[in-house]
Parts: sequence; structure tokens; C-alpha cells
Amino acid sequence: MSKATKRKHVTKEVLEEYVLPQKDQQIVKVVAGRGNNLHEVETPHGEQFLVSMPTKFRKNVWIKRGDFVLIEPIEEGDKVKAEIQAILFKDQIKYIKDERLWPPEFDEQEKNKDDFIPSELLPPSDDDSENELNPEITVNLNRMNLNHEDSEEETTEEEDEEEDLPES
Repeated sequence: MSKATKRKHVTKEVLEEYVLPQKDQQIVKVVAGRGNNLHEVETPHGEQFLVSMPTKFRKNVWIKRGDFVLIEPIEEGDKVKAEIQAILFKDQIKYIKDERLWPPEFDEQEKNKDDFIPSELLPPSDDDSENELNPEITVNLNRMNLNHEDSEEETTEEEDEEEDLPES
């Protein structure tokens, strides 16, 4: 099977297969990628450990921090305790919730999670309406600020040079 065909089948399997966790499988949340196809995950009870990505997913499917995966424990692992069986996307998560097999601890974490920066980390502000009207606050700080202001000295030097040029 060619690489393109394999990628097509793996992608189709990941996106279209709706799996439910079996007795020895569990749903976990990806906390961080640890390199070399290893990912650190967190169980609904807060336990963290490493899981490996099987070869069929490698270089075909990517997962990121915050994604949910279905794992199956492996016996031979000391540090790596499980292997990823399925990567769960929005529709698959909804299906598992409809079947009432979704860990309720993950729902509570999502409700408690705040997508905004905590107010104690924000700089103090006197008036919020003033911030909306001030365009300097929304400046992209990742760009260098280049001021192209012409001073009077530069313009007079340029004018002097133009006057010195002979007319043809």
C-alpha cells in the first residue's frame, strides 16, 4: 500500500469511526507532547503518565495539548503505561456523551476552565471604554515600531541638494 493510500485510510478511520471505550480502555486528556511519539496524558482522576502513539498514526495524524484520546494499557511499560487506540474529535466526543460513557470529571474541568487571562494577571485599568477607543493599545507588539517622521533638517538638506542640481 502506498503512503498516500495508507494516509487516506488512516485519516478516514480517525475521522469517521465512532468507538466506545471497552472495559480495559479509558478516555484521557493530552497534557503535553514529550517527543518521539510520546504524549503525557491526564486521567479523569488527575493521574498523569506517558502514552505512545502507534505506528499507524505516526506522520498521518497529529494531536495537540487539550485533545482527548482513547487509550489501552500495555503491560511492558514502566514509564509508558498505555497506547493510543483512537483520537477523539468533537463528533466522537458527542457520541460518547450521548452513550453516557464520557467521564463527568472532564465536563467539570471544561466548565471551570476560563479561556481568558485571569484578572489578577492583567494590568490595572481605570476605564474600559477608554481602552476600546485608543488604537495604540491594540498595536501588535510582535512587530518592530518604525517611525517614519521627517524632520525639518532632512527636508531642508534634500531641498538644498535639489537646488544644486543643474537643470537640463
